[in-house]
Amino acid sequence: MIQINPTSNQPMFEQIISQIKMAVLKGYLKPGDSIPSVRKLAMQLSVTPGTVAKAYSELEHQEVIVTIRGKGAYIAEQKGKGPNESQRERGFVVFRQACMEMIYMGIRKEELKNEIDALYNELCAE
Repeated sequence: MIQINPTSNQPMFEQIISQIKMAVLKGYLKPGDSIPSVRKLAMQLSVTPGTVAKAYSELEHQEVIVTIRGKGAYIAEQKGKGPNESQRERGFVVFRQACMEMIYMGIRKEELKNEIDALYNELCAE
């Protein structure tokens, strides 16, 4: 399910976070589904348990997963509440930075809008 690219500029724990979130968005993982233990996933990916633990900790902080001591980690119920103000602001800071970089490279407004539409449709397709 998860694949790590060791040559990527993106840290390994962030790759794990992104791929678990993508699996939830795509419906491959649903609320209540269990995910591998830290040790098991670390062994599967050939990374340190600390890398997986860091990813799981952040996913838990973001309320993507819940950990039940002695039972494991599970995909959290989606509350449908949307992001809080802090989460929105953090997301839009990253989004603004990415847009600025694209505009700086010469990407035109229409191309950027089309790419955003295509990406949204890809990520939210059911």
